[in-house]
Amino acid sequence: MRESGILMPISSLPGPYGIGCFGAEAVKFVDFLAAAGQSIWQILPLSPTGYGDSPYQSCSAFAGNPYFIDLEALQAEGLLTKEQLEEADWGEDPCVVDYGALYNSRYELLRAAYKAWQAKCVGLHGCETYYPDDYYAFTLTQEDWLDDYALYMALKSEQKMKPWTEWPREYRLRDAEAIRRYAAENQDEIGFWKFLQYEFSKQWSKLKAYANAKGIKILGDMPIYVSADSVDAWVGGSLFELDGEGRFARVAGCPPDYFAADGQLWGNPLYDWDYHRKTGFAWWIKRVRYATSIYDLVRIDHFRGFDTYWAIPASSATAKTGKWEQGPGMELFHALENALGQLPIIAEDLGDLTDSVRQLLADSGFPGMKVLQFAFTGGDNEYLPYNHIKNCVVYPGTHDNTTITDWWENVATKTEKRNAAAYLHLTSYLKPTAAQAALVEPAEARQAILRAALSSPADRAIIALYDWLGLGAEAHLNTPGRLGGNWAWRAKKGFDTAALAERIRQECEVSCRTRENLLAE
Repeated sequence: MRESGILMPISSLPGPYGIGCFGAEAVKFVDFLAAAGQSIWQILPLSPTGYGDSPYQSCSAFAGNPYFIDLEALQAEGLLTKEQLEEADWGEDPCVVDYGALYNSRYELLRAAYKAWQAKCVGLHGCETYYPDDYYAFTLTQEDWLDDYALYMALKSEQKMKPWTEWPREYRLRDAEAIRRYAAENQDEIGFWKFLQYEFSKQWSKLKAYANAKGIKILGDMPIYVSADSVDAWVGGSLFELDGEGRFARVAGCPPDYFAADGQLWGNPLYDWDYHRKTGFAWWIKRVRYATSIYDLVRIDHFRGFDTYWAIPASSATAKTGKWEQGPGMELFHALENALGQLPIIAEDLGDLTDSVRQLLADSGFPGMKVLQFAFTGGDNEYLPYNHIKNCVVYPGTHDNTTITDWWENVATKTEKRNAAAYLHLTSYLKPTAAQAALVEPAEARQAILRAALSSPADRAIIALYDWLGLGAEAHLNTPGRLGGNWAWRAKKGFDTAALAERIRQECEVSCRTRENLLAE
């Protein structure tokens, strides 16, 4: 089964309200994918963004990002007015997410919508508040994470959004009486955060159902770790490595690699895997069950951390002081499969791969990832297309890589260009010199790399939208290890032309990757 898909974060969709959302442009993009013969829409995590505006540093492993709620849908429900939407500040550049402006404008409108919704619910039965049946159903089915999340966000708002480790002691340590008293006195604020998740869930479910009806599967993303500043860390202390004072003993990161010469100090708390074993991996089962309920396919970030992981003392200022520790391995995946059945997981198996990581991937049966930007360093490189296996997913580049155009122009070394030019037959010379390879135009190199991905033996090929558009460094989504300036690119309105869809469909059809090819089989 050969399939193709497009990587396009929800945040990168165009639209008038500062960031992409679940509204009309998302529906149009689904139609665009269908017209282009695609089977997969890959997105980034749907969770709220956190430190550095990153969706991989979220305040919750379960909650959805309120920024993605379609404001025009709230207007259609009578909860907002056109004037309210037009008066808000969404930043200066419609092609760049201004997270500062977004934070101020979005939450002001969402709070106004909540007040209007409450008034509407009260109005149903005079003085009695009566919420819709689907709201009660949502809060009931999601209560095992929603109640803690709403309480956490209410407290975080009261504490001026400071990390929970800086809250007053009774809240930081979750003193039962203090928490009970706060919850009783702040039901309205807690209700606001539940309302946002209700609207998020309602809108996302509708969009996903529309995509599925068009033959499009959603490939979601699940970070391996949770943020230190998250409700998961606040309520789940025993899930993590703690010192004698109840603080995080060690944190996550990775050693020096392709992306960062000094390694990366992520700061996420590390799991106490012995505790997870004792519980039968109950928290992981709950997490993966939820992920597979909102996505069709799930990419697990940093898969190698389940084999061995880089553990850094919490007091350290650099990732270089870390050391490798043993992860849960197949024990975790056996527990997940026993509870949930066959898992629709794609493993992000990039980085420093040892034989044991490769063995874990093989034992799991999950498809790994092949990235063509890593393929041309020389020799019999495992990322070269002829070395790909069927059970993998090929990418020209991931969200952590720059665009193919920028890579060719500014990132690829002379050796990489020479090797790529020879492998992809970009010159008339079988063995071009560095000078000859340098004469290859970025557009020609980009087209050849995209075609190499599509013609790979891999079952699935996924290409980022910005690479189909031929964009440069302005569309680079994330530079690992850099704080600020990431996750901000948005597509220009009108990018999704019929001509582009037809070109993508024809390129994919040549490699038998369109849905028409699949149906013909």
